[in-house]
Amino acid sequence: MKISLFIAPCLAQFALSQTGNWGQCGGENWSGDVNCNVGWLCQYSNPWYSQCVPESDSSTASGSSTSATSTTFSTSASTTSTSTTSTTSSAPSSTTTTSSSPSGYPHTSGTKFVIDGVEGYYAGTNAYWISFLTNNADVDLVMSHLQSSGMKFLRVWGFNDVNSQPNSGTVWFQLLENGSATINTGSDGLERLDYVVQSAEAHDIKLIINFVNNWGDYGGIAAYVNNYGGSATSWYTNSAAQSAYQNYIKAVVSRYPTSPAIFAWELANEPRCNGCATSVITNWVSATSQYIKSIDPNRMVAIGSEGMGLATGSDGSYPFGYSEGNDFEATLAISTIDFGTIHLYPSQWGEADSWGTSWIQAHGVACNNAGKPCLLEEYGSSSHCSSEAPWQAAAIDSLAADSFWQWGDDLGSGDTPNDEYSIFYGSSDYTCLVTNHVAAI
Repeated sequence: MKISLFIAPCLAQFALSQTGNWGQCGGENWSGDVNCNVGWLCQYSNPWYSQCVPESDSSTASGSSTSATSTTFSTSASTTSTSTTSTTSSAPSSTTTTSSSPSGYPHTSGTKFVIDGVEGYYAGTNAYWISFLTNNADVDLVMSHLQSSGMKFLRVWGFNDVNSQPNSGTVWFQLLENGSATINTGSDGLERLDYVVQSAEAHDIKLIINFVNNWGDYGGIAAYVNNYGGSATSWYTNSAAQSAYQNYIKAVVSRYPTSPAIFAWELANEPRCNGCATSVITNWVSATSQYIKSIDPNRMVAIGSEGMGLATGSDGSYPFGYSEGNDFEATLAISTIDFGTIHLYPSQWGEADSWGTSWIQAHGVACNNAGKPCLLEEYGSSSHCSSEAPWQAAAIDSLAADSFWQWGDDLGSGDTPNDEYSIFYGSSDYTCLVTNHVAAI
């Protein structure tokens, strides 16, 4: 979610092969282009996936090893020593689940989700800030309230990018500085995300973990641009930025190889490429989701997009259009994307709240056509109950799950971040949008 719209000029596109940089170029049953652009070559990763990588990087990457990189990559900050491949203490260490038997993890069944072996409609919420809390008791308090409320999953930020190292005690996950990337795996770094995963396991909450922000909050794409150059639109094809981004993804994914708390990995929060051909984001989604599947084939992967760019049920309004570089149906059709995501903020898009029901229904048709579940992943109105309750009802009829933006709670030391959409635990809006909604499900 972002209150202000971010608009950036799109760079002129160069002539490319059908397979874009970082795109798939081979593998079992692959019927697409096997040629890469000049300066790139097709490198084998596993029997079902080969990827176009820079020629200069091919000597340092092979098979299932760390992805090719054209930048200096450090696996830990100078103030930390924790391994990037460590897992939370409560994650099972001796259990292995193969891709042919994913039933122990959340997965899809047609247009529905299956969690803990149960197929059905599920309710959740967002708490981007929970991985930045420094008090474990605060994390546990929120998780316990979610559990008692009947919420089943929680979407959190798995990123916190900076361009200069903060003072001690400030939480940050990745330092992008002087053309290199340093991942902080210590107590003020990814150990904070570790505890969120551990607490989610203890409270039977499933997590959607997002890897980068389209917006400037907590670094996001802007932090990569500051370090590697280019712009917010060229980021999707910037080899150095994508290399660092994929290395970061692998560092996070590798921490939780068997955790039952992972609902899905998510590429980005609200990716946009204003004015670009939709192929830019579509190719990036294909390449990145395939990369994630190559290192973790058992977990679901989603985009984190808003649902923009949809012809089915379109009324011609801005959100249905393609100006932000998104094609909802094209990206939903990618085989390594397990479900669709939809966001809903009518007031930010110049629409009335009542318009939201048609937005949900149109996407429901598109999701059914694709044979995949879709999640109303973010939604909010300053009117709260009167506007959002009808959206929830429409989602139950048309989609597979919903998660409102955002969860609010009293941590004792103060309230969690409060924007105009926050729904605080125990409030009257909470009764309407959580208690009553869960009962309706």
